[in-house]
Amino acid sequence: MDLVDLIVEKRFLGQEFLTWLWYKSEERGGTILLPGYGDIQLVFEKHMLLEYGEGEAFEKIICQGLQAELHEARTGLRMGKKLEQARIHMTQGEYEWHMTLKASLLEFRSVKPPRTMAASEEGDNAEAVEGRLLERIGLLDMATRTVDDLFRMFLELRTSPGIWQEELERIRKWIHKAN
Repeated sequence: MDLVDLIVEKRFLGQEFLTWLWYKSEERGGTILLPGYGDIQLVFEKHMLLEYGEGEAFEKIICQGLQAELHEARTGLRMGKKLEQARIHMTQGEYEWHMTLKASLLEFRSVKPPRTMAASEEGDNAEAVEGRLLERIGLLDMATRTVDDLFRMFLELRTSPGIWQEELERIRKWIHKAN
């Protein structure tokens, strides 16, 4: 099996992760307890892409609206569509990121890192530019590590058969809950 076939075969994991993440964010009012980090605020906002089918019967559905108005996306989940992409607002401590997360490859798109003091400082000398660049790299790394740890938390749960079945039942109830 080549790499492309493996990615296609396992893409469901990213889709399940994104759905689980949406569920977890709503379970505690936008907050997820991540061991080692504490509470992380995670809000799904404005834009979601759901997919359904294969080959010629493949469909993509874009759902847009305020976080509270994503009824279409929840209805799509009820109909068996898979969450493939979502716009997320993540807050960790004093830092906030806006990003789009694509499920199949856990690909980050349109990442907007937090504004920092260094970003507003004046100066175009080499040291100031280097400092801003290093800070931006550090903030992007922080966001990536946080999502990686959320994915690790999901995988630990997903590979625990008894615990996963209980979680899956809660997710199903959440999906079918009236909007």
